[in-house]
Amino acid sequence: MQKTLLATLTTLGMLAAAPFALAQPIEIQVNNTMSEGGSESAAIERFAEYLEEQAPGRFNVRPFLAGSLGGEDSVLELLNLGQTQLALTGGNWRQQYAPDYDAMTVPFLFTTWEEVDHYLESPSGQTLIERAGSRGGLTFLGLQHRGPRHMTANKEIHSPADLQGFRLRMPSLPIWLEVWQEIGAQVVNVPAPEIYLAMQTRQVDGHENSLSSPYTRRLWEVQDYLIMTSHVQFPWSWVASTRWWEGLDEEDQVLIGEAVDVARAYGNEQELELDVFYRDALEEEGMMVIEPDIAAFREAAQPAIDRVLSNMADGVRDDALAAGRVDD
Repeated sequence: MQKTLLATLTTLGMLAAAPFALAQPIEIQVNNTMSEGGSESAAIERFAEYLEEQAPGRFNVRPFLAGSLGGEDSVLELLNLGQTQLALTGGNWRQQYAPDYDAMTVPFLFTTWEEVDHYLESPSGQTLIERAGSRGGLTFLGLQHRGPRHMTANKEIHSPADLQGFRLRMPSLPIWLEVWQEIGAQVVNVPAPEIYLAMQTRQVDGHENSLSSPYTRRLWEVQDYLIMTSHVQFPWSWVASTRWWEGLDEEDQVLIGEAVDVARAYGNEQELELDVFYRDALEEEGMMVIEPDIAAFREAAQPAIDRVLSNMADGVRDDALAAGRVDD
């Protein structure tokens, strides 16, 4: 899955041991669980390009895509041990090292990326980052956007009342299960590779994910509706192994940080374009798009949101609610 990206980096000289001020190139493995072709691999490629533009031959960037070094938890362990260098990783690091501060995972709490950024800048968000450093050996370098998570369904869903008896496939993330059960769905755990079959056999009535899921899984064959709930803004995070990071010269740290910022901005643009493409393509395949009553969903979810936030660390609830009002 990496041949095209690797070929591009080879052309750039990123995989060659070209000298830079007579120094040995700095190896940077960049890990991600997604296959090539999405905004993730595009961002990693832009990261490599920027480093080569600014310091030819100084860095040897090696992408490891599609979980080729293991799943997210395995890569987090490698980062902690200093056995790999960078990862564009999902939310496991937050749940593993700072679950009491991870308000970003709560459905229907944050509706925009500005709200997510505002929370991350709050005292609770900064504590989350600090805990990841002290407990997981991670240096946080910034967020990269993913498409919001929505629903697919085999019937029209406009409000929580329409979820009566609705069997919703979900990952086994306790916070998500609690919130969706509060709203009224019957949550069902089905392994990701079995989602299509579960819908085809009516084991479940729908699922929730970013729009790439129904597109890549051809779910228009077994689902009729897209329900644009935008219930979670679930970002990627660029993180570095602190053991590796602290061994770099300050000049190299600055340059790598700049490359990550350039890559994040490029990845955000690509993700936005892909999200529009997926929606248009799914509509062309016959799926009907429904804009539901989001306020009604948030109101129905509020008791569960309150419970979840109340069980988190002191200050998280106030910081999360303040961040959620940033656009008010």
